[in-house]
This record gives sequence, structure tokens and C-alpha cells, in this order.
Amino acid sequence: MRVTACLSAFLLLAACAAELRPPSVAVKPVPVKVQVGGNGGGFCPPGQAKKGNC
Repeated sequence: MRVTACLSAFLLLAACAAELRPPSVAVKPVPVKVQVGGNGGGFCPPGQAKKGNC
């Protein structure tokens, strides 16, 4: 009985000390190119005409 109690206590403590680590994930953003003005079909965003971008 004593051996079973000691073994159970040891296994309980060993389970509490276990460590789980999630896999590392690397995220690389894709660069986005934004073009204002040009041949946009005559549309000019607000404020861009004053800057001379249209």
C-alpha cells in the first residue's frame, strides 16, 4: 500500500512538471504597392488633386 501511494504521488508530481511548447510559426507580410493617380479612369481621391497627384 505504501509503495502504491508513493508511486501515485510521484506520477502526479511528474505530470504537473510536464512542459508543453507550441510549434513556432513565422509570418512574413507581403509588401503591397499602392499607386495613386495615373490612369485611374478619371477618379481622383480626396485631397490628392491639391497635391498634384492626379
